[in-house]
Amino acid sequence: MLAGPGLFGGLFELKGFKQPVLVSSVDGVGTKLKIAEALDRYDTVGIDIVNHCVNDIFTCGAEPLFFLDYIAMGKLVPEKVEAIVKGLSAACQEAGCALIGGETAEMPGIYAAGGHDLAGFIIGAVEKGNIIDGRSISAGDAVLGLASSGLHTNGYSLARKVFGDTASALNKHYPELGKTVGEVLLEPHRSYYRMLKPVLSIIKGMAHITGGGLIGNVPRILPEGLAAIFDSKSWSIPPIFRLIQNKGDIDVKEMYRVFNMGIGMVLICSPDKVEQLINQLPEAMVIGGVSKQTGKERVVIK
Repeated sequence: MLAGPGLFGGLFELKGFKQPVLVSSVDGVGTKLKIAEALDRYDTVGIDIVNHCVNDIFTCGAEPLFFLDYIAMGKLVPEKVEAIVKGLSAACQEAGCALIGGETAEMPGIYAAGGHDLAGFIIGAVEKGNIIDGRSISAGDAVLGLASSGLHTNGYSLARKVFGDTASALNKHYPELGKTVGEVLLEPHRSYYRMLKPVLSIIKGMAHITGGGLIGNVPRILPEGLAAIFDSKSWSIPPIFRLIQNKGDIDVKEMYRVFNMGIGMVLICSPDKVEQLINQLPEAMVIGGVSKQTGKERVVIK
C-alpha cells in the first residue's frame, strides 16, 4: 500500500511476481447480517467477508493482495462501523492482505433504521504457471475436505426461517449445541489460506463450499465427464446442521444444496499424494473420490 487514506483511489505496488495473473472476487455477508442486527453484535461480520473472499480467490492458488469494503446503513452508527472495520482489519492482517480502502454510505431511503449491508472486494495474484483450475483432475483422484466452522456465510435465510431472527429466539440455548443458537450462527467464516499455502503444489483443484453446498460448488472445478462421489459418513456433521434439518423438517438433499454440512473447503489430489497431503495437513480428511460420470449428477453423496 503506497498511500494513506484521503486519496480518491487506493495505490498498491505489485512486487515479487514474474508473470502475475490478477484474480478478483466480490461478495457480501448476506442475511447473516440480520442475525448480527438482532443480537447487536458486529465484531464477526467483517471477518466473515474477508475470509470468504480470500478463500474464493485462493481456490485458483492466488495470494491475497488488497481488500476494499463497502458498508451501507440507514443511519450511520460510529460504534457499529468501528466494530465491523475492526473485524475487517484483523482478518486482512491474518491473511497478509492490505485493507486498502472502502466506502461508508448513509442511505435512509434504501435501508430501514438499524439496517445495513456489507460487501467486500478482493484482488490477489498468482504466477501464470501456478494457476490451479482443476484441468488435471482425472478419474481415480482423491477428494479431501477441511472442516467448516459452521454455516460460514450461506444458508441464513433458511436458518432464520427455522429459528427466527429475534433476540429472544437467537438467545435460546440448545443442549446439542452447548451454547445459544445465535452464538453458533455468528461463528466467523474460516480462512484456509495459511494452512493450505504450503501444500498448493500437490493440489489439483479446490472448491470453496459456499451457497449451493457440495452439490453446487464442486462441479465448478471438475472437467467434463467426471463426477465426485462423497461418503457422508466419512466426516462428522456439526450439530447445528442436524438441528436445522430436524427442526425445519428439511429434506437431506436440500440440506446439501443449501449448506456446507461441515465441509468448508474441498481439495482434490492424485491418490499417491494423499499421504503427503495429510502428513502436512493433518486436519484434512478423505471424504470421497473422483469417477467417470455415469448419470446426470456430477456430485453424488452417499
